[in-house]
Amino acid sequence: MKYEAIPVKTRYIKPNEGFEVIIRRAGPLLKNNDFLVISETPIAIAQGRIYDILKYKPSLSAIFLAEIWSKFLWGYFLGPIFRIKSRTIKNLRKLPPEARNLKEFILRHYGWLHALKPSSEAGVDLSNVPDTYVAPLPKNPKNIAKYISKEILERWNKKVTVVIVDTDATYKVFGKLITSLPIAVRGIKSNLGFLAYLLGRFGKKIGPTPIASSKELPVTKLIKISKIAEKIQEKFNTFETVYDMEEFFGRENVDIKMLNTIKHVPAIIIRKVNERC
Repeated sequence: MKYEAIPVKTRYIKPNEGFEVIIRRAGPLLKNNDFLVISETPIAIAQGRIYDILKYKPSLSAIFLAEIWSKFLWGYFLGPIFRIKSRTIKNLRKLPPEARNLKEFILRHYGWLHALKPSSEAGVDLSNVPDTYVAPLPKNPKNIAKYISKEILERWNKKVTVVIVDTDATYKVFGKLITSLPIAVRGIKSNLGFLAYLLGRFGKKIGPTPIASSKELPVTKLIKISKIAEKIQEKFNTFETVYDMEEFFGRENVDIKMLNTIKHVPAIIIRKVNERC
């Protein structure tokens, strides 16, 4: 089966703005039976789910997790041993002081199981958000996926499947699909935090993690569609990490006005292509 991928380009989606921008831009491009694959961060931002981590005063536990556990032990010893990406190791070694605040945020909202993960804890995103804010995963993503699908059906009379995806990995370990993320679609064991991150070193990375779908589909199908969308979206991503974002703009504190100067691709349309003999 072959697929066609169509990027949905928008301006920057502001906090508490809702999903209108995505719906309005995607609607005319969609056809019946398409998949609309949406990144989790624009959805969370549209919900207003952003937090200023500087308001979280680091505890001794948070300081230990940032400075000793992540920066030192994983940056210089465990990272190379477990063969994590060299880019991740480099970023761990230069963790800023705000990493302490982030660990405190993770501890309060998700607990030790997620805070022990050296990076990308609980799917909390530091890029594509202004200043010292972070964006956790969306709230009730399945309801959101169904809402967007329903709006597209009512406005354009097009039946589509909406999938919300996080780039954090789904791994196959001992025949089971697992992810460190707090939530995922049925068929993926979620909320395993550091345990999934560790087990993943001995398993196989299957692809990104679909966290919600407007329609019940086999998990293998959802991962396949998510994987296709991720490959296309990588071509349009201006920055993958908060370090890329700061380097692009030439400063640490990036505001919404600056984020709005570049094109964003919050969603990808995936369409089956009929093959002719």
